Amino acid sequence: MWDLVSHSTLDQNSCYKYIMMCEYFSETCVVAKEEGKIVGFVTAFIPPEKQDVLFVWQVGVDSSQRGKGIASRMLQEIFNREACQDVRFLEATVTPSNKASQSLFKGFAKKNNTKCDVSELFSKDLFPSDEHEEELRFRIGPVNK
Repeated sequence: MWDLVSHSTLDQNSCYKYIMMCEYFSETCVVAKEEGKIVGFVTAFIPPEKQDVLFVWQVGVDSSQRGKGIASRMLQEIFNREACQDVRFLEATVTPSNKASQSLFKGFAKKNNTKCDVSELFSKDLFPSDEHEEELRFRIGPVNK
């Protein structure tokens, strides 16, 4: 995962973060492989104070695999797991310029016949770099299972 992110425009976290997510949040993370190579991943978790929410931290798909629906299938796979049986909402933050993620989450809402509310969550002045955009909260749901 870390290597895939290092070759993309995603915010790269430490290698430790990806290892920790897979170790402690394995029920809400997934990887997609092709010929033994990771070509996509989703890291997510259920916030302790919001047991009906799946928060998607990061979605990554190798540039050679984009447009094949891998990200959408990975999201649905996690959402359908037993660990998410009480989850009715999916939340994520997305920058205004990240049209691919916006499309992914709006498509997830459409596929699950529910709404997608978008609002500002983190203003750009919270980030140390002047180049970092605001983060918009995408809240999808309720999703009926």
